[in-house]
Amino acid sequence: MALTWRVHATLARSSANGPGTRFVVWTQGCSLGCAGCFNPETHAPAGPVRTVPDVVAEVLAAGAGDGVTVSGGEPLEQPEALAAFCAALRQGPDPGIVVLTGFARAEIERDPVLAAAVADADMVVAGRYNARLHLGAGLRGSSNKEYWPITARYSAEDFGTVPEGEILIAADGTATITGMRPMTGMLRTTGKDARGAR
Repeated sequence: MALTWRVHATLARSSANGPGTRFVVWTQGCSLGCAGCFNPETHAPAGPVRTVPDVVAEVLAAGAGDGVTVSGGEPLEQPEALAAFCAALRQGPDPGIVVLTGFARAEIERDPVLAAAVADADMVVAGRYNARLHLGAGLRGSSNKEYWPITARYSAEDFGTVPEGEILIAADGTATITGMRPMTGMLRTTGKDARGAR
């Protein structure tokens, strides 16, 4: 039986969720409770359930572009699914993998299950969002969040040119507003879909 994964949404092409053009997976469920988080719709632990192979197949069908970013929600609250997803991508085109998490690096390193979940990632952006230290740039919601390179594929400098936000309009008219500054005022105008990076 395939490993299941609660996934809030996916996006085949984004320029505001990591270096280059990336496939993005937003997981569903987060219990960290960071005040001011701008992805509250991803916090409930219930939501659409997919299998890890299904999400991998979607990435491969769309093409990973310059890489894959996993955000949330909190990806590390489903560590086995995250580990399996990253490992499966390593068997194929081997895209650059970025994981955005509210867990601090020290928390991940001292927990073997969490450490295994990011072992096949290239870069982890780690740490709780702190509204008093709001930054909203380079995929860091707040300045306390840390770039943690797992491999040499990315450095902190690679994230300096990531746009702060973007609006994407699908063929059916659905608008996706995403990035570190997801332009929530425009969301009220469109009345459509918004996904922020953590």
